[in-house]
Amino acid sequence: MSVQDDLAAVRRRLQDLEHTVEELERRVGTERGAPPMSSAGRAQSMVTIPEGPYDAGKWTDVDDEGLGARDRHAP
Repeated sequence: MSVQDDLAAVRRRLQDLEHTVEELERRVGTERGAPPMSSAGRAQSMVTIPEGPYDAGKWTDVDDEGLGARDRHAP
């Protein structure tokens, strides 16, 4: 087999894998009552998260997870 034949075989198998995964996602989604998938492969109820910075006010008086409060020290 030539390199081109190998690449063609890999492409076919990758397409088969993608098709199988899409079918599995559809089956699992319908069995669990998940929202249906769009043609882009995303759940239709997804929420877009903005790229901009978060409001710093949301993080006032919040402990750093695993590190404790900022103004206190470990014993």
